[in-house]
Amino acid sequence: MDFLPDVFNISQAVGQWLLVLLVGLVSILFITFVSALIGGGVKGASRYGDSLVESLSDLVSVSSTRCYALAKLTFTEAIRRKALFVFVIFAILFMFAGWFISDSNQRPKEAVKVHVTFILNSLSWLTMIVMLLLSCIGIPEDIRLRSIHTVVTKPARRFEIVLSRMLGYIGVGTLLLGVMSVTSLIWIYRQVPEAARSELTARQPIWGDISFLDRVGTLTNAGINVGDIWDFRSYIEGATKGRAIWRFENVTPEMLTTVTSESGEKKEALRLESRFEAFRSHKGNMNRGLNFQYIILNPDNKLEVPAATLQVAEFIGRTDGIPRKLAGVTAEDSGKIYDLFDDLVAKDGSLTVAVACTDPGQYLGMAKPDLFIRLPDAPFALSFFKAMLGIWLFMVLTVALGVTASTFVKGPFAIMVTFTFIMVGNTAREFMDKLLSNKWTGGGLFESAYRILTYMNDTTELPNNPGTQLIKWVDWMLNGFLWLVQQILPNFSYFNMAGYVANGFDVDNMRSLVPAIVVTIGYLIPCVLIGYYCLRSRELEAK
Repeated sequence: MDFLPDVFNISQAVGQWLLVLLVGLVSILFITFVSALIGGGVKGASRYGDSLVESLSDLVSVSSTRCYALAKLTFTEAIRRKALFVFVIFAILFMFAGWFISDSNQRPKEAVKVHVTFILNSLSWLTMIVMLLLSCIGIPEDIRLRSIHTVVTKPARRFEIVLSRMLGYIGVGTLLLGVMSVTSLIWIYRQVPEAARSELTARQPIWGDISFLDRVGTLTNAGINVGDIWDFRSYIEGATKGRAIWRFENVTPEMLTTVTSESGEKKEALRLESRFEAFRSHKGNMNRGLNFQYIILNPDNKLEVPAATLQVAEFIGRTDGIPRKLAGVTAEDSGKIYDLFDDLVAKDGSLTVAVACTDPGQYLGMAKPDLFIRLPDAPFALSFFKAMLGIWLFMVLTVALGVTASTFVKGPFAIMVTFTFIMVGNTAREFMDKLLSNKWTGGGLFESAYRILTYMNDTTELPNNPGTQLIKWVDWMLNGFLWLVQQILPNFSYFNMAGYVANGFDVDNMRSLVPAIVVTIGYLIPCVLIGYYCLRSRELEAK
């Protein structure tokens, strides 16, 4: 797998969310109070206080009966607006997709990857577009037709209108995704070639932390750069002291699985799956892949036990079992048998595995996700439905943003605002991360323009004068605004779980699923409040 998100820190995220919510709420209350005081004096401040009390009363007096009735009405209206026509597009995609994505010459893993990626991306975009249109048009259309007066003149409160609109559209989206997800799973099982169906699995990996030793055995943060433009992997040199070292936490005997050796013997072993990349500085032996070796280390007693010497299986990977009983091979411990858990697992429960390339003059490339402990596989359907849950959460967030936008602008503008918000969050977040973390040389907007006009490369220091200081200050201010925009935009990468499913992995709960749930809740609450106050202050007679 060519990606591995960081573990989501829930406590830090919740703390930051509460801080931002508190600061934003206090700022809004202060600004609106000052505006009321300036505009109306003491009477304006009094009316502001009465309005605030009335708003708090609306928030604490929500009726589940009224919300259910309004949500049911919203659901019915969405069906009448031909929301279910998306099934027609869905059916057309299914009927003709097999003509274009099936290839008898594909490797099994590639066939599964193409089919699964197509399905998940299609469902995500289909659902997003339908729910975007529905959620952004509903309230403005009711205002245009004045049908919203029938609701607001009844006991229904405007907070209940906003909340019920969201619940109704979420119900429609849930119906659409429920039908399409089950149909999609059946389609995948039927469409994937029979030879590739064994790849429809959900590996459950235990990831480790990686570090490197250079050719003389000194600890480094990264391996050798062989000139590959994609710096995802680092390389170790063969037949030297260069090592890539993984440290796995909380390794227990329960992680052992039953494996079958080449001789047909069944035994318990710790399964390690690897996807290393070979780089040849000379042809070497072209009849085989590069050789590498697993070495089990115990940092407590400095014990090193070679586990196996194997060949790299590029592009397809390989799974190997490390037996519980390992024999010593050095002169000091020749003939001695070591137990994997009693002798080699450290006192803190961690297992350290070193990887060495044994072919001289050759290089072995690896990244953090290229080696992991493989637990017993989960059903493919479980991982698929987790990815569908991610799409459902993305749909919920789309509805919340769309309904909120529709409370202060008309339908077409609400669609444009929400779509822009989603697209920028999907496409520009990585760019903003690199720009704000100073990973790119050359400075910000004005510094880059200055370098272009003066033919100065991005590694040369700027001259120290008032003009360049002004340029740096303006860029710093712009980066501050960009940081604020980045904090407002959701991290939509959490909702896209297709990479896990397409590559045969179970969706990681703490790296993807839980963050998606937390982000959705974190944006849903402010969206409901903002939508309520915008609808409360909006003139419902406007067309």
